[in-house]
Amino acid sequence: MSTVQDASNVSSLFGAGASKTAKSSTEETQNRFLSLLVAQLKNQDPLNPLDNAQVTSQMAQLSTVQGIEDMNKSLAALAASMGANQMGQAASLIGRGVLVPGNTVSPSQLEDVMGFELSRSADSVNIDILDSSGNVVRHLDLGPRDTGVNVLAWDGLTGSGAAAPAGEYTFKVNAVQGGQAVSSTALNLGVVNSVSQNSQGVQLNLAGNKSVGYAEIRQIF
Repeated sequence: MSTVQDASNVSSLFGAGASKTAKSSTEETQNRFLSLLVAQLKNQDPLNPLDNAQVTSQMAQLSTVQGIEDMNKSLAALAASMGANQMGQAASLIGRGVLVPGNTVSPSQLEDVMGFELSRSADSVNIDILDSSGNVVRHLDLGPRDTGVNVLAWDGLTGSGAAAPAGEYTFKVNAVQGGQAVSSTALNLGVVNSVSQNSQGVQLNLAGNKSVGYAEIRQIF
């Protein structure tokens, strides 16, 4: 049989399914491929047979596509299962305090807890508490601190020893090791009012209309 006839047969097979390719599943694509392969084997030129290595390579590629689709389905199912489990775990935190990234603090009880997470140990850590105008109302010298999460509570007093007025304050962390700055993340305490889930995953809705991801929790109180 001529090579022209072979090409015609192949084209007709592709043409029959071309309009449906975009909507076909991997299984349908695999069936079409096998049908095409059988047609090619039946109509191949005896003087110019199909390259076995090429056929094997095409079949391996098709198998890889099928494997990727199956893996994606498995990962999607696993993600959905983990999301449901995480939602249940997060719900148990309602009414409890969590230490999460943030730099607000208040002299009020339960709002006076603050913390920081160090990327490495520091031989000197200082914290400045600032009022709404940016003025330093208290300077804390904490000395050396270890890597990881460190927690402390503000006693609500200013540098002069007077009680700080009620309100929301912010704080800055300055950590140094051997004269070199150590990166840090400020942490504050929030009370979980409710939990929700969106495209970013499970969210904790804290008092003060603040939301943080479940994975951002550093400590639970």
